[in-house]
Amino acid sequence: MIKKPVLHPLILGVLLACGLAQPVHAEIYSFIDENGVTHFSNVPTDRRYVPLTGSASDRSAGYQFITRPRIRRPEPAVKVQYGSIIDTIARTYALESALLHAVISAESGYNSAAVSKKGAAGLMQLMPETAQRYGVTDRFDPVQNLHGGARYLSDLLRMFDGNLSLALAGYNAGENSVVKHGYQIPPYVETRTYVPKVLNLYRRYQLSKLPQTKRGA
Repeated sequence: MIKKPVLHPLILGVLLACGLAQPVHAEIYSFIDENGVTHFSNVPTDRRYVPLTGSASDRSAGYQFITRPRIRRPEPAVKVQYGSIIDTIARTYALESALLHAVISAESGYNSAAVSKKGAAGLMQLMPETAQRYGVTDRFDPVQNLHGGARYLSDLLRMFDGNLSLALAGYNAGENSVVKHGYQIPPYVETRTYVPKVLNLYRRYQLSKLPQTKRGA
């Protein structure tokens, strides 16, 4: 009978302290950045990280994994907080409230103090140049931020003849990137993930706006 080797408790403790021995079911996260580089971590510090499926032994074997889609689900109270002003601003720029909610949900999760690594800020994650273009002096002011983001989105829709996918791609990667790539969604991992994500949220919010009861006669 062959005995399996057993790690001395002291050695095992050292391995665990150094992070070399991980629990079998430890969650590992990853994301692909704008340069196509894949990042892994068991302690995610960036909102782009999503959990990977599969065990640690599977990962070491080089298997391919499917990331579980993660849609940031805002707390109802937070949506309600901005609901009235979003409705007003949507009407001002001939947009659907559901579309603005979708962009806000994907961009910041309704966090007016959110700042990205690239420097985008506020509810609709305005870059400094975009804020300046639309007269936004304080990107962390929810009302100013919403006006600037909605105007930009409205302009993008006009620029791309109402093509929502291209407008969203322009919002994420810049309109010049869309034009540069022949009026197609740019081949950036982030942008090609962003567009369907916002479209799915948009459809979901549209459905949530449908009346639940019929009007009386």
